[in-house]
This record gives sequence, structure tokens and C-alpha cells, in this order.
Amino acid sequence: MSIWDERACGGICMMDMRIINDITDFIFLEDIPAGQGTENGDSAEGADFGEGLPSKTKADVIFIPGGSYAELPERAAQLWKAGYAPYVLPSGRYSVTIGKFTGVKSKADTYRKDYATECEFYTDVLLANGVAPDCILQEDEAQFTAENARLSRKLLDTKGLHPKKAIICCKGFHARRCLMYYQLCFPDTELLIAPVEGKVTRENWYRTEAGQRRVLGELARLGTQFTPEHMPEMAEAMKLG
Repeated sequence: MSIWDERACGGICMMDMRIINDITDFIFLEDIPAGQGTENGDSAEGADFGEGLPSKTKADVIFIPGGSYAELPERAAQLWKAGYAPYVLPSGRYSVTIGKFTGVKSKADTYRKDYATECEFYTDVLLANGVAPDCILQEDEAQFTAENARLSRKLLDTKGLHPKKAIICCKGFHARRCLMYYQLCFPDTELLIAPVEGKVTRENWYRTEAGQRRVLGELARLGTQFTPEHMPEMAEAMKLG
């Protein structure tokens, strides 16, 4: 049964709406709306990256935390082609709880290969959507969100790249937790969220049990994972503070 029974008052009661709105605004972050990303045309090849874009949206790299939905790397490719950042960094091996890449969960008819990792899948989508191979920085060992951030930082450090600003392409309901992890691993980097909406959105999450589980699960994990024990980077930050 839904945690909010609309039948009780012919719809969501007004006294319930504030907490719904507060949770929505906290979880679903958006710095670069879904409609943005094609300002500079279809190809950034040979272009001055970021030319014509507001300075607040120009970045050094686009992060994509691991997953199996094509919409995330497609969105990242769109942003890259529009000149938002010169590099894209897909991260992910496969879920630590499953132990293997379970396959493409959206647009499998378009992306038909037998991928070994999330990073391999994301890279194939990026290439298919026009991102230059030498602009893709691959991280293929991470098995959960904290590692996506941590190992992406390690990869950039080895290449001598220290982004002042970065974009995170992630699912809308995953935005706050992604921001938490990447902020801890990139404390000197300004981070912008470019969300990709799926079935669970800021407008409908509270109307289904599946949406409630997704969003309230994120809310719970934010509380249990925002600890020095779970994130060594947080412990280090507290020492510095």
C-alpha cells in the first residue's frame, strides 16, 4: 500500500505536500536542465569548447556514474557536442551485489553488444553518439557510487587533470547522493548536476510504491552513508576542518 493514501482525502492532503516538496527539492537536483545541451550544434569537432555558453556552465569534465541505461551517456554526449566540457569520464564495472554486468536496460535494440562492464557500455554509447575517442577517459573498476567518485578522482590524478568545474550526468533521483560522493572526492571542484529523468521523476515519485522505494531509499542511504566510516574522504575532510 502507498505510504500516502490519496483516497483518504480525495487526493494528497495539503499537510502532506510540504514534506513531499521538501524531499523532492532535496533529492532531485538540477543545474543544467534536460532541454539544454544543443546550443552549439550537432558537433564540437574542431570547435572552441564552451564558446557561446554561459561561463557558469562551462566545465572541464563530464562524469557519468555507472549504470545500464543508455540515456545517461547519450545525455553526456549531447553536452560534449555542445561544448560543455572537453572530456567525458564514464565510470563503472558492475554492481558489487550482482557480480557481473547484467545487460543493457534501455535501448537494447540500438546498443546490441555483449558488454563486460558498465564503462564499456557507456563508452560504446558515447562513441555511437559522436564523442571523439581521445576525449573519453575510462574508469572500469568501480562497483558502487562511492567508488565511481573515488576511482574517477584517482584516474584524473594520474593524468594530471584537476578540474575546477565538472558536470555529473546521473538519474534524477540519484542526483543528491552522486553530489555527496563527488563533492567529498573533489572538494576543490564546483559540481553541476545534469539529470536524466526516467520513469521516476520529481513530479511522480510519490504516486507509486516503486517511486517511493527509489526516492526514500536514496534518502535513507544518504543518512547511513554520510559517515567517516563509510567515506574515508569525509574523515580526512573533518581532520582538515
